[in-house]
Amino acid sequence: MRRDSVAQTFQVAMLLCVVCSVLVSGAAVSLREPQRANKERARKANILAAAGLADEARRSGVETVYDRRIIERLVDLETGQYATDRDPAAFDQRRAARDPKQSDAVAAEDDLARVRRRERLSLAYLVQGDDGHTTQIVLPIRGYGLWSTLWGFVALDAQAIGQGPTEITVSGLNYYEHSETPGLGGEVDNPRWQDKWREDKRVYDDQWNVRLRVMKGEVASDDAQAAYKVDGLSGATLTANGVTNMIAYWFGEHGFRPFLQNAYQRPEMLAAEGGGNG
Repeated sequence: MRRDSVAQTFQVAMLLCVVCSVLVSGAAVSLREPQRANKERARKANILAAAGLADEARRSGVETVYDRRIIERLVDLETGQYATDRDPAAFDQRRAARDPKQSDAVAAEDDLARVRRRERLSLAYLVQGDDGHTTQIVLPIRGYGLWSTLWGFVALDAQAIGQGPTEITVSGLNYYEHSETPGLGGEVDNPRWQDKWREDKRVYDDQWNVRLRVMKGEVASDDAQAAYKVDGLSGATLTANGVTNMIAYWFGEHGFRPFLQNAYQRPEMLAAEGGGNG
């Protein structure tokens, strides 16, 4: 067979395809576990960042700080109680949200955040202080902005929950994944803007209605309702509206409000030994 024949060319091309396929498949398999570990480490780092523990994690290591500070729980969003028959460590919340067996379609009139499907169970993270008491609780949120779904965590002051709805205070916020416009909506992951959520911002009024929202422009220093308002994002009104909508949804009746109401009535739910799993 001539070396420059059509058949020879096809044989070489096919051999090259087979070799490349084997190499790519082998690389994918060998890298699967490191990728999974890196993804898990990033999740833990983002939870710690929402709780204001990023510096401690950099000094001591993400895994070390997470294991010392964080207790994972699973919350039944319908009842607001812990789901003690499932292992939080084995729960994939994103997969659950896509799975019709583990989630429910959200009615259009209720879907403020455009989540489309809401998982029946959600992870919640209790943050332990040096004395072993729960100081914060970190809750996952998501919702649509201008171009994409934004994924984040909101931390609440755990000790304030027992004082009633008007005292429930945000202690941190961290957005870690989105495709919003850099310099505009992408400013949701700017630490300076995220720090504004730690300025004594309240979530509810005395009837458990969500009042917290992102404004258009800056909040006036003499605004009597400043505790319920966060400075807007310049040139990113639709992204800011998306943030407001996801706060309204995830802290409303279809999100974490039943859980927080239960925790208000039974503060022991937020104790390290409470809940029966973790």
